[in-house]
Amino acid sequence: MEQTGRLTLPTDADVVEETLRLKALLGADALRDCDGTEMPDALLQDPAKKYATYYTTRKDNAWAEANPDEIQQEYLISDRHTARSTTLRIHLMDGFHTQQLKVNTLDDPKRWWEVIDRTTGEVVPTDKWSFDEAAGEVEIETIPYHEYTVSFLAFLIWDPVHMYNFLTNDWKDTPHQLTYDVRQPKTQAYVKEKLRRWCEANPHIDVVRFTTFFHQFTLTFDDQKREKFVEWFGYSASVSPYILEKFEKWAGYKFRPEFIVDQGYHNTMFRVPSKEFKDFIEFQQQEVCALAKELVDIVHSYGKEAMMFLGDHWIGTEPYGKYFKSIGLDAVVGSVGSGVTLRMISDIEGVKYTEGRLLPYFFPDVFCPGGDPIGEARTNWLKARRAVLRSPLDRIGYGGYLKLASNWPGFIDEIQNVVGEFRQIHENMQGTKSYVAPFKVAILNCWGHQRKWMSNQVHHSIYHRETYSAEGVLECLSGMPFDVEFINFDDVRSGISKDIGVIINVGDAYTAFSGAENWIDEKVVTAIRKFVDEGGGFIGVGEPTACQHQGRYFQLSDVMGVDREMGFSLSTDKYNTCDPHHFILEDESFTGKIDFGEGTSRIYAQGKHYQILAQDGEYSQLVVNEYGKGHSVYFAGLPYSPQNCRILLRAIYYAAGMPEEMKHYYVTNVDTEVTVFPETKRIAVINNSESEQKTDLYIKGKLIRELTLAPREMRWVDDAE
Repeated sequence: MEQTGRLTLPTDADVVEETLRLKALLGADALRDCDGTEMPDALLQDPAKKYATYYTTRKDNAWAEANPDEIQQEYLISDRHTARSTTLRIHLMDGFHTQQLKVNTLDDPKRWWEVIDRTTGEVVPTDKWSFDEAAGEVEIETIPYHEYTVSFLAFLIWDPVHMYNFLTNDWKDTPHQLTYDVRQPKTQAYVKEKLRRWCEANPHIDVVRFTTFFHQFTLTFDDQKREKFVEWFGYSASVSPYILEKFEKWAGYKFRPEFIVDQGYHNTMFRVPSKEFKDFIEFQQQEVCALAKELVDIVHSYGKEAMMFLGDHWIGTEPYGKYFKSIGLDAVVGSVGSGVTLRMISDIEGVKYTEGRLLPYFFPDVFCPGGDPIGEARTNWLKARRAVLRSPLDRIGYGGYLKLASNWPGFIDEIQNVVGEFRQIHENMQGTKSYVAPFKVAILNCWGHQRKWMSNQVHHSIYHRETYSAEGVLECLSGMPFDVEFINFDDVRSGISKDIGVIINVGDAYTAFSGAENWIDEKVVTAIRKFVDEGGGFIGVGEPTACQHQGRYFQLSDVMGVDREMGFSLSTDKYNTCDPHHFILEDESFTGKIDFGEGTSRIYAQGKHYQILAQDGEYSQLVVNEYGKGHSVYFAGLPYSPQNCRILLRAIYYAAGMPEEMKHYYVTNVDTEVTVFPETKRIAVINNSESEQKTDLYIKGKLIRELTLAPREMRWVDDAE
């Protein structure tokens, strides 16, 4: 078995000897610094590969202070204020932290700001408002009892990630790092020359780890230093008059602040993207990727590798966008909080290797009294391991402060187990693909492939009560034996690919993930009806196909056999009866009730070909339906759990009309899963629980072996097929 390699460790100046000890113990082949640390000279001579974190937008306050007009900017929207007379004054910075943000008074407010009557949605003419710079207020001529907002530009005078790290780690004497906008010509020339000088001054650095390139995702703090708005996919901080003027020439129409602030929603991933916002993303990705390539070319000219951190200033370099491959990066590294986030990284194409930072980060908010870093490491690896077996990262690593980890009793032993299993997976698969079902599963939403493995998230791997019942579907799929595609509604309009066997639509009504008004497009609904009628499968979770129209809430209620009671049809009686006897629930190891998470209320079955498998009172939670030659399944919600993974597995094979295929490779215990590498004839059976589990291994429907697995064990056996 591989004893070394595929592992990156963090280091710092005060842990040189401990770094060398752990490097030898864990077999690490790379060392890295991280925010607030520097690679010590004593380690620069070590034969390990050296990563250096490189910041293109900060850690140079002198330049930012000397060029205040080229500090990065963000579009903000004021609180809503109700006018009680014919004039109203709005103080712009109410609720924002003035150490992070400062109103842009250098560029013409009448050109770049927007005042909107939110009662009517109308833009207030510029001659009806004025800006009082001294007071920091906008005065508006108003209609009494109408609500108003001001959208305005602000300078980011404290880098949001540095601010986050500063507050999280309770730094006291560290200066606030300003940002500067690399897209601006003067700063752009300076940053390129600075990168050349840095490469020359750091001959021992092998990998330049860009963190990331130019535009920070939206991370805005309130006046009490709390996170006010976080959108990991947000473009609100990728704006400046310079950029917006270029956009206007590229797009051929005038830019409006509303394209960014979006009524105060800031175009979160959950919003159905407008044409203008999609245009802005397209423009930014073209521009950012082209400029990022110039920096990567500089790094390559010095014989170094270029790595991008999937986070921080990653806006415009979305790895599933059309222009990402053109950057020419050697690698991408990102934080792994789950199977979903691992697949988000490991499925990236156009780089030589992918690397994941496993959790926990070695930060004092985890390595502290009451913290449970060992428990977090185990939970993180159990979720990540399922996905690694399906789509492996090339490398793993950790971030933070190494001394915190080395001083925690038993933590390094846990890391040894994780690293050992990761190397076992690579040794047994030998670069080959795992077995997948003979059909593809497609996730249908407004974003499609552009934001693969990113659905139903506010910020990757952050729990939200409102989303876990939907995100659980992707978490289950991340470790399942299926090729998963992400398609959008234009893909459906163009024609559903013949290799897709099941389409899944999951999310709340009127979000980008459910689809909103796309479902009243006859091309969309007829294409999917035809797909299912001819033998395809459809799975809906939450409020799939939801858009009130022509007497239906679920526009594919005929396909799914369910609709949602919106109060309009209470006078129509519903006679729903539960019958749980079905292939989907036949698994002998199911225990207790099905967990639908937050679920969706008031779902009722309708039609002539449905069967209700689970109910909550008079309403349905799990329903199957036959539609022509095809099948559908409806779930009220599906949070991640081993049992729900098994239920979804069975539901997919049922919906595809191929239940017999499920036991081609199969284990009986829901707490266990199997992954097969046909080319190397090796099988991995994993125990996803903290207790011993017995499970039977089936190949081609035949019992091959009975196994007893220790807690969290991964067992390798030979393929007997």
